[in-house]
Amino acid sequence: MSSELLVDLGDDAATAQLGQLKLSTLEDQQWPPDESSLSKSETENSQGFDPGSPHLPWDHPFYDIARHQIIEVAGDDNFGRKVIVFSACRLPPQHQLDHQKLLMYLKATLDQYVESDYTLIYFHHGLTSENKPSFGWLREAYKEFDRKYKKNIKALYIVHPTMFIKTLLILFKPVISFKFGRKINYVSYLSELEDVVKCDQLVIPTRVREYDNKLRASLKPSSLPSMSPPHSPPLPEQLFGVSLVMLRQKDPDNHLVPVVMRDTISFLSEQGLDIEGIFRRSANVTLVKEVQLKYNSGATVNFRDMEDVHLAAVILKTFLRELPEPLLTYQLYNDIVNFTSVSSDNQAEVMKTLVESLPEENYASLRYLITFLARVSANSEVNKMTNSNLAVVFGPNLLWGRDNAMSLSAIGPINNFTRTLLDQQHLVFT
Repeated sequence: MSSELLVDLGDDAATAQLGQLKLSTLEDQQWPPDESSLSKSETENSQGFDPGSPHLPWDHPFYDIARHQIIEVAGDDNFGRKVIVFSACRLPPQHQLDHQKLLMYLKATLDQYVESDYTLIYFHHGLTSENKPSFGWLREAYKEFDRKYKKNIKALYIVHPTMFIKTLLILFKPVISFKFGRKINYVSYLSELEDVVKCDQLVIPTRVREYDNKLRASLKPSSLPSMSPPHSPPLPEQLFGVSLVMLRQKDPDNHLVPVVMRDTISFLSEQGLDIEGIFRRSANVTLVKEVQLKYNSGATVNFRDMEDVHLAAVILKTFLRELPEPLLTYQLYNDIVNFTSVSSDNQAEVMKTLVESLPEENYASLRYLITFLARVSANSEVNKMTNSNLAVVFGPNLLWGRDNAMSLSAIGPINNFTRTLLDQQHLVFT
């Protein structure tokens, strides 16, 4: 992984190189079709919607953009930051796409997350002469994203960069700030992303994975980058990535709520309620790994000794995201995604029924978490974390598809369910 944006070729040289560059030919575009990028939970078990379509209704103003699934949200990265994914290979030919509307859709997506730290991953493979946006549009798009969008983006990862994209960024040097330029990183192979985010949770198009395999196959064995390590069986004392049932069995007092949740929420209840933007900031990844290692080795963790509110917040989100099955369970996925069809008069009753159908450990942990988040929201005048803001942060960490993928069109309904759960928690957990 490298950051080469500051290489200076000079404007004339850069312009000349750009003119000589070629994108993929039409023949290069004959990739095998993607499997449906919707998660298995959205396709195999779908009852309330067309599995071949996103959840946005056909008359939604962004339907014609959302259906291509160019932009996706993929939970949190290893630093506790939201991950936004942009896949160039899903861009249709220029004449089939309203690029101005694409820009509006991208802004509308980012608007949900720009108040928090976030990461942007751009899969460059698949950008062709037929589907690439114009240089003028790219320039206007960059200008359109003001400081509000650039302030909290902590990193932009360009996966499978070509000379075209590198030269294009050099041409943009006069308008790209030095500070923003330092956030841009080139990623040659998918395995390099593991330092940033677990690739299993990313919505990576098939053609991008196949291209990555071709790149790896073309290298000499001595030059091959390391593959992502295989999943190993849990350690005897491991707490992260272990089912709630197993965690209860391991607990000497048979607690329904895991110790990681109890520790973090207890500390945050004491010291985090007045912190502005709590759950929106990232944490030092080294400290995150150290705390995880302590928990997984059976050691006691005392957040009061570390006095880092954001570290505890990230550990809580990471614990939820690394559960083998989401806290709200795969079983309820379709009911939750389709919850928007429930009338407002019946929402509390339906939600109560759904939540009470959860396994005992899930119900107790969910109630413990939501009760705490209600306290956070009650202090939103100070910490700025309303129920809506908390739903954006926690929704993707409470529910995802069976293959860990999360289409952007499912994020809205999941966040809406989470917000309603926070709004109605006094009725749901009675």
